[in-house]
Amino acid sequence: MVKTPIYMDYQATTPVDPRVLEAMLPYFREHFGNAASRSHVFGWTAEEASEKARDQVASLIGGTGREIIWTSGATESINLAIKGIAHFYADRGKHIITCKTEHPAVLDTCKRLERSGYEVTYLDVDSTGRLDPEAVRAALRDDTILVAIMAANNEIGTIHPIKEIGEIVKEKGAFFHVDAVQAAGKIPFDVNEVHADLVSLSSHKMYGPKGVGALWIRRRPRVRLTPLIDGGGHERGMRSGTLNVPGVVGFGMAAEIAKNELEEEAARILELRNRLHEKIVAEVDMVHLNGHPEHRIPGNLNLSFAYVEGEGMMMALKDVALSSGSACTSASLEPSHVLRACGVDDDLAHSSLRFGIGRFTTEEEVDYVAKRVVEAVTRLREMSPLYEMAKEGIDLKSIAWTAH
Repeated sequence: MVKTPIYMDYQATTPVDPRVLEAMLPYFREHFGNAASRSHVFGWTAEEASEKARDQVASLIGGTGREIIWTSGATESINLAIKGIAHFYADRGKHIITCKTEHPAVLDTCKRLERSGYEVTYLDVDSTGRLDPEAVRAALRDDTILVAIMAANNEIGTIHPIKEIGEIVKEKGAFFHVDAVQAAGKIPFDVNEVHADLVSLSSHKMYGPKGVGALWIRRRPRVRLTPLIDGGGHERGMRSGTLNVPGVVGFGMAAEIAKNELEEEAARILELRNRLHEKIVAEVDMVHLNGHPEHRIPGNLNLSFAYVEGEGMMMALKDVALSSGSACTSASLEPSHVLRACGVDDDLAHSSLRFGIGRFTTEEEVDYVAKRVVEAVTRLREMSPLYEMAKEGIDLKSIAWTAH
């Protein structure tokens, strides 16, 4: 018997791994010191723990501990990276390049800078959500100071050719920021291989606690930033504030586990994702895969079910935790900006569901969810005259509908 509700929203957040929680607990209790307190053993113990965590997180992505700045999460890391570069190097230029399918933390930060006189180029992607490196080359200018591209997309899982993009950015001498939130710990990712200058990371996407993130900042050649938060000069002056020691300890342990188990875990999760996909398409027709069929993170499956509303699907699947692509925010009924950028029409975008598979997903859960999805789609389509017409080969787009 499968226990419900079943969690399949691992791109939104992940449960804390029990090993991570175990590592954190002492820093809530006996080792509760402030890492900035340099005059006694409580502070020294806290500082030592946070420094070890820096090494663990840096090791996951091929960096060094001294290049890690602790933040409250990826959104802060992204803001610090983009605004920090923009303001510190404003005398070099005010042109930034990013992509239309980036996370709102990147897009909204760029829009904020546009209101301050910066110019931003938003690059298109292909139908699979992938960015052509040559589009980056064509957009680069003499006054381009920063290129900000995510490694893997949070909605459709598509992996960009980040290494090739990094090489092009380096040739031009601009800075390269990579949002690696969905990639780090799930696929091999090395800061030096992709020629990154700044990399944003999040703890709660890799089975660590929420409210903790990191910004990796290259030391050689040195990258300078204007800080967002002043007061106390913590984190080498780049991010003031008392460290969340239990949080960073948990992040460190989560990163170490991810590094050690990445290959085996990715293979298992990929197998489960393919199983779910195959079981659904074996029973349901007119299912569209959103994202790249191959260049995609293992745990992501984003599907559109023609002639079925995504919101209706979610109502019918109350025992499964999923995300709908019909709204990029819960307050909006606009189709996802990612699906729209991929050229998915509004009807299909409104019918999309994101299945997120992760470390604690079981085969039994996958089979249960596949069965429930098939039942829900079948039942909802029975109520759709459009589906019946489409099945009979009628081209619905050619029909001239009249209003009465």
